[in-house]
Amino acid sequence: MGTAGGGRLRLLETVLADTRAQGRAALIGYFPAGFPTVRDGIDCAVAMAEGGCDVIEIGLPHSDPVLDGPVIQTADDIALRGGVRIADVIATVGAVHAATGVPVLCMTYWNPVDRYGVARFAAELAAAGGAGCILPDLPVEEADAWREAAAEHGLATVFVVAPSSRDKRLAEITAAGSGFVYAASLMGVTGTRESVGQEAGELVRRTRGVSDLPVCVGLGVSTGAQAAEVAAFADGVIVGSAFVQRVLDHADDTPAAVAAVRGLAAELADATRRES
Repeated sequence: MGTAGGGRLRLLETVLADTRAQGRAALIGYFPAGFPTVRDGIDCAVAMAEGGCDVIEIGLPHSDPVLDGPVIQTADDIALRGGVRIADVIATVGAVHAATGVPVLCMTYWNPVDRYGVARFAAELAAAGGAGCILPDLPVEEADAWREAAAEHGLATVFVVAPSSRDKRLAEITAAGSGFVYAASLMGVTGTRESVGQEAGELVRRTRGVSDLPVCVGLGVSTGAQAAEVAAFADGVIVGSAFVQRVLDHADDTPAAVAAVRGLAAELADATRRES
């Protein structure tokens, strides 16, 4: 999809349109690059797609991940201690897309992209076959340089909205984004929770009131039951910490870790595909 060497925004849009046409929510799985090693991280993310994830997010490990809870922080620490670099993150995106054909995004805080060089990051991500970036801490008002580079290279710019966002702000954020809107289901950090809560459904409703972009919900989804709950009202269900936890649970057995994430993806995919 797209020009040679161009990003896969159109592939992402097509996948999300296809899942909607099938009457189901897309399953979006997150996994940090370099965890537990670069090669093992690629294998885990590929297994997630094989298990049923429609879209993959590859995290760029950060020393101070303000949005991420303790599980992803632990994985980021392991990856950073292992010496993961931005080049490894981009290579992971490329390897996962090449192996699976699914759209693969990079989820990253802004500072590493800014330091690396906005145009360089966008060009390399697109050349690797990336579909875009999720930028949780980049204010829309400061996003012009990234948005221009992303548009030039066929990449999505996915912004995060939260229950605290007022309707006017939702309209500003979604107007600047592309691909989909990442709706944080609650205030706070990522991680598994007992309930995803009513706030998420209300946030999706309000976001749809100001944007035609698909609205995908993350932060707190970890079980099939929660995935089914979110799939009933959202265009996509985003799961991260639960996949990372499966790998932490099998820290000394990579084949078991890969099998565990594949199994979780299958369970979650089944839940998002059930009649809502």
